[in-house]
Amino acid sequence: MTSGNSGDDNRDDALGWAGDDDPTLQTGTGTAPGDTGGDGAGNGPDVPPVAPPPEGWTVTGPASAVEAQEAAEAAAAAAAPASSFALIALGVFGGVYLLYTIGWFIGISRIDNPLSDAVGQFMFSLGLYLAVAAPAVWFGATFWLTRTRPRARLGLLLLGVVLLAPLPFIINAGGIS
Repeated sequence: MTSGNSGDDNRDDALGWAGDDDPTLQTGTGTAPGDTGGDGAGNGPDVPPVAPPPEGWTVTGPASAVEAQEAAEAAAAAAAPASSFALIALGVFGGVYLLYTIGWFIGISRIDNPLSDAVGQFMFSLGLYLAVAAPAVWFGATFWLTRTRPRARLGLLLLGVVLLAPLPFIINAGGIS
């Protein structure tokens, strides 16, 4: 080996293509060498081309960098720690929805199926089981679909508390006369 520098040059050559240093291949500059910086229509050198890419192609320049930045901001907002109030509210709402599920289960166990045909009995039973599952599904769907909007999450959970109250349990327990 003659010197350490020639070994580095060979490694660099193995990782590149002929013509990589061509200035017309640089992305993000907006102008090619020898360009005056305008197109005669008043557009400056920083204006990207307006033509959409051909079908099946994707943009890999500054536009995709903006999309990547927006995706990173959304991920950072989703990964941001929740406030103490939000955590306590989620715990309270989770407990309420658990009690609602138990209330619906107890409430429907007291209901007799008045239908005599098989299809009617099946549909009535299916409706009762879906009523038991509704509070848990509402909580899970709200929690999953509002990851980046904590105010909307709390509002929808509050709306679910009003809409999903286990009325068969409340009425039969003497809560409503």
